[in-house]
Amino acid sequence: MHRVGNALAIGLLIATTGCATGSNFTSTWKAPDAQPLRFAGKKVAALIISKDESVRRGAEDELSYHLTKRGAKGIPSYALVPTEGAQDKEKAKAAFEKAGIAGVVSMRVVGKDQELNYQPGSAWASPWGGAYYGSFWGGAGGGYYAWGWGGVYDPGYLRTDTIITVETLVYSLEQDKLIWAGMSRTSNPEHASDLIRDLVDKAAQEMRKQGLIGAAPVTK
Repeated sequence: MHRVGNALAIGLLIATTGCATGSNFTSTWKAPDAQPLRFAGKKVAALIISKDESVRRGAEDELSYHLTKRGAKGIPSYALVPTEGAQDKEKAKAAFEKAGIAGVVSMRVVGKDQELNYQPGSAWASPWGGAYYGSFWGGAGGGYYAWGWGGVYDPGYLRTDTIITVETLVYSLEQDKLIWAGMSRTSNPEHASDLIRDLVDKAAQEMRKQGLIGAAPVTK
């Protein structure tokens, strides 16, 4: 299985300066009449909406891998629908039905924003006063050497953070119905593989809280 690497990280989620942080869902939704999902042992398609074929294939491989780890039979959608037919709804529907796909987990990058954050500086003032420039060492507790280190200034700095917003959707094809949706934000992702793994984990946590999936152990 082709796994997502640095090339995908550049193509989908360009790393920037700043510290990488985990993903957080800013909003989630579930169908009011949704019943617990029972995808264990069933075929679930991994769908990444991207016109960049290399990005799509790598990310779908990663997503299907994590779906399989959670008990479903994850299948990348590119394995079902050829590139030239990916945007043809009827061709895709026929291919999914022929393969017996029970559900779809779809991810789509819907925003990439830059945020400028300022980290203020700080000054460490000497706890004593007086003129300490006359002597380098001085007496006990005096002299420029001791005083100078007591007044070091740590300058502030500006940091540019890249915020990636991803839409995650879970469909039951047996009902042809949206079961769960979430919108997430991730700061400074370094690798698409890390982002997808984090999103799958966080989505599973949210869906478990809402009673859509059980706490089945993750397979190795």
